[in-house]
Amino acid sequence: MPAETVQTIANRIDMLRQALEREGLDAWIAPSSDPHLSEYLPAHFSNREWLSGFTGSAGTLVVLGDDATLWADSRYWVQAEQQLDGSGIQLERLIPAEGRDHIAWLVSTLAEGARVGVDGAVLSLAAARTLEAAFAAKGIELATDRDLVGAIWPDRPALPKAPVYAHLDEFATTKRAVKLTALRRALEARGAQWQLLSSLDDVAWLFNLRGSDVDYNPVFLAHALIGPEQATLFVDETKFDAALIDELAADGVNLAPYDSVLEALAQLPSQARVSLDPNRLSLRLHQALPEGAATIEGISPTTLAKACKSEADLVHVRHAMEEDGAALCEFFAWLEAALARGEAITELTIDERLSARRAKRSRFVSLSFPTIAGFNANGALPHYRATETAHARISGNGLLLIDSGAQYLDGTTDITRVVPIGTPSDAQRRDYTLVLKGTIALSRARFPEGLKAPLLDAIARAPLWAAGVDFGHGTGHGVGYFMNVHEGPQVISYHAQPAPQTAMRAGMITSIEPGLYRPGQWGIRIENLVANQPFIEADGEFGEFLHFETLTLCPIDTRPIDLALLTQEEIAWLDAYHVEVRARLAPKLEGEALAWLELRTAPLAG
Repeated sequence: MPAETVQTIANRIDMLRQALEREGLDAWIAPSSDPHLSEYLPAHFSNREWLSGFTGSAGTLVVLGDDATLWADSRYWVQAEQQLDGSGIQLERLIPAEGRDHIAWLVSTLAEGARVGVDGAVLSLAAARTLEAAFAAKGIELATDRDLVGAIWPDRPALPKAPVYAHLDEFATTKRAVKLTALRRALEARGAQWQLLSSLDDVAWLFNLRGSDVDYNPVFLAHALIGPEQATLFVDETKFDAALIDELAADGVNLAPYDSVLEALAQLPSQARVSLDPNRLSLRLHQALPEGAATIEGISPTTLAKACKSEADLVHVRHAMEEDGAALCEFFAWLEAALARGEAITELTIDERLSARRAKRSRFVSLSFPTIAGFNANGALPHYRATETAHARISGNGLLLIDSGAQYLDGTTDITRVVPIGTPSDAQRRDYTLVLKGTIALSRARFPEGLKAPLLDAIARAPLWAAGVDFGHGTGHGVGYFMNVHEGPQVISYHAQPAPQTAMRAGMITSIEPGLYRPGQWGIRIENLVANQPFIEADGEFGEFLHFETLTLCPIDTRPIDLALLTQEEIAWLDAYHVEVRARLAPKLEGEALAWLELRTAPLAG
């Protein structure tokens, strides 16, 4: 970390400690969240990043009078070490299986009767309960009624002001009024009158609206309260044009100021029955409800409805995948030709060229996350991002990992491919093939409908475990429909609890992305998006079954494969996938890109 930045971070931590002393607090928790419990945050809410200098999307900072520690999981260990270096903030490596987190550390470190502060506006109701339960044994008080970071942040960025627009009927295959009617029926079934929503993707999906308040995610800052007859969006009204306001009003949707949500909740009838998700609603909003209000807690009906894409949605998604695949083919054809010509190419060049190819495709809106282009050792950092001051040139021998994606009006993409540069080593070929075996194994899986998604993780890991290797991140996450690239409720990770809401249902889109990382050497990840489809050949006597339809369309490079490690069934799957890729993408390509596609989809089987 540069000396100037180190001093800046030290000054901020010192200001926070002074605030702790003034408020009579012994510790402050700065989570990675905003009032909507988002994964990716507008700059206005990036408190933890502003305090620590750590830019990862997940991590928790705890500051005491004589200690500052950041907890981060394995995706960010190397990045956090680099960004915290010299700042006085210690890195604690979070390993979920070991149960060592910031909560346990605070309980063991603080004296009885200590006072811990955290902003209740960015703390979920569920997280607050977990903290209170853990602190109770030592009589530690949790203070949630203040924002100390906001008080010491003199040049805090303003709230975003990007316009909100309708997701056109051509692509939003279920009308807003239909979604609201379905939600009200679901509320009636669970004995609730009102639904309180703060999660931005749920709000955008329910009202068929999109925005750009959060980089790469087509969402906007808003809370929503849906009642028996009317729905209210608490949002900056200046983001809407008059026609859209009228369109919403015709569907019974009113607008109210963004910061008026607390007052509106307090004015609900004293016996109101409110449905809410304690994992996706802040403590502050829950505290604003009338004292006599009854809460019906559980996953919001919108979350499951949003996750289960209709066949009409999937028709659009398939088109987006074809556009995205064509852009990737054009890019990879250029890359191989440029490398053969000896052109100077860096990881930054990869991002620029690939983004430019995508931007030319039909219905493109933006990238869906920052492109990860990591050559050799940089590829071993799962969330690596090249910068002007720190990036690698693509030359010599090794492996180049590219994880990228885009937002289209008709779908969201997320794909990772690894390509050989020069001549990969035998060890690299072995690792690449093990990861490919994991991708194929889960892609071929068939399983009972309703199976908890975390239970699928072992299928992808089995080929790697058999070789005594593993990877630290999850194998799969849900993906939205022109929405967040990370979407629940399903998650394929053995670290996750196999809760009822993680059940696999038809229409869900999920990533399959096993990996293998050798720190300081190379990293490999092969990722496709898949959709849950009914397995119609199943014996009906044992219930309904699902299988995966692979949505992503782009060749998987066969050059780094160690063929001796693949079975005939695995080779057959890869060849069949490449037949599909070639058939779907060839009509969209010409010249060098078409020739590249034909070359890279050539069958492995003799």
